Amino acid sequence: MSVEDRISALRAKHRDLETAIDEENRRPHPDDHVIASLKRQKLKIKDEIAQFG
Repeated sequence: MSVEDRISALRAKHRDLETAIDEENRRPHPDDHVIASLKRQKLKIKDEIAQFG
């Protein structure tokens, strides 16, 4: 997998996590633990993308 492919895959996962966070927040009773977990995953991916440049 090339660096560009890896970055593209990470960005897609980042978008998916953002969508999941938005969906959880729209629920009648959002689960704060789920949201926190998704945000941690999203931050980890953002940090990984930043390592590439």
